[in-house]
Amino acid sequence: MDETGLALMDGPTVTGMGGFVFPTRMVVIRLADGHLWVWSPIALTETVKREIDALGLVSDIIAPNSLHDLALSDWHAAWPAARLHAAPGLAEKRPDLEFATTLTDTPDPAWAGEIDQVVVSGNAITTEVVFFHRASGTVVFTDLLQHFRPDWFTGWRRWVARMDGMTRNTLSVPNKFRLAFTDKPAARPAIARIRDWPCQQLVVAHGPIVRENAQAVMDGAFAWLG
Repeated sequence: MDETGLALMDGPTVTGMGGFVFPTRMVVIRLADGHLWVWSPIALTETVKREIDALGLVSDIIAPNSLHDLALSDWHAAWPAARLHAAPGLAEKRPDLEFATTLTDTPDPAWAGEIDQVVVSGNAITTEVVFFHRASGTVVFTDLLQHFRPDWFTGWRRWVARMDGMTRNTLSVPNKFRLAFTDKPAARPAIARIRDWPCQQLVVAHGPIVRENAQAVMDGAFAWLG
């Protein structure tokens, strides 16, 4: 964990629809009260649990969209006092989990003033909540921004990934997500708010961490939205 209270941890790959394999990454932030805020938790192993326990006590577990929920049950079982926070639409998908809140544009009092957030609506695939950690200048996207090496996928999946724009030369919005923005007027104000954040570092679940020219990369990724 760095001096701003930010830690990034990569997990094992997961297999999604169509057999596509994705890397995983989570973000851990130590809040001012010492508790841990965990975004998109990776698979919970004994090693991961030891590393987390060494950092502090988990108080809040964030599911940033309806696609990133695989590890929630294990994490909540390991830290039952921690609150689960769901992106819009996830509670209906996972009635087996008891969510404390559904995320909105207003940060929870537990992290208000430290972490900002914006709900990106208007996408038919999923509604994603994007976060900004003020102390480190880090903007955190889940699936709306992605980038894979050209050789990450094999066989026909490599061709599909190329056609979808998943293997462009920088972070970008895959074509399927662009097409899924069926309500662009709803999305534009949210993206504009995100682009107004003073981004120093760009973190995504599926792609490299951008530490140089992060603001320009983010602006370029959404130039198509208008």
